[in-house]
Amino acid sequence: MDGRGLPHDPYNLIVAGVGGQGNVMTSRTIGSMLAAQGFFVTIGETFGASQRGGSVMSHLRISARCSWSPQIPLGKAHMVVSMEPSEAIRVLKDFGNRQVKVITNTRPFLPVGVISGQLSYPSDEEIRGWILEMTEGAWFLNATEEAVKIGAPVLGNVIMAGALAGTGELPLARELFEGAAEKRFDGETLAQNLTAFDVGVAAVSG
Repeated sequence: MDGRGLPHDPYNLIVAGVGGQGNVMTSRTIGSMLAAQGFFVTIGETFGASQRGGSVMSHLRISARCSWSPQIPLGKAHMVVSMEPSEAIRVLKDFGNRQVKVITNTRPFLPVGVISGQLSYPSDEEIRGWILEMTEGAWFLNATEEAVKIGAPVLGNVIMAGALAGTGELPLARELFEGAAEKRFDGETLAQNLTAFDVGVAAVSG
């Protein structure tokens, strides 16, 4: 492997969200697709509050040369994939820089304090503005809504993986995802996963 498939080596990717959204599975899926091509992939779950509703953040360090420590240095992320919009801002605060890129689901996961009226949650317009100010580029998609259309809300994480593939930042060809999915699913579930991946690719390719 000569590294030509990576814009940076190591490439520092953060997958963020809240517990129950499937972001840990997303990071493992992306990691396995890259490892299958001979890349060194180190994954570290840096905040393990993976119970439903707690913040979860996984670091992936991808290299054609060697294995790296699982902790991405502060300010050194190249891409953030966030299942929840406010979590994207939380990650950017510590790991962002002027060259970082972001893909985020626009559907918020409202904490109890917001639902009860004790806390406020920023508007979609505010979140988009802040993210665009903090990044080189960003993609916004309602992965949750698209997953519901497919018939399986849990597939929002697969849509986000497809969106990452669609940016062309990493070598994540559809046939790699299809091969990995065929080992785990069949029938309608397999078809839904492939559809979700394609929806994610299309969402950022237009």
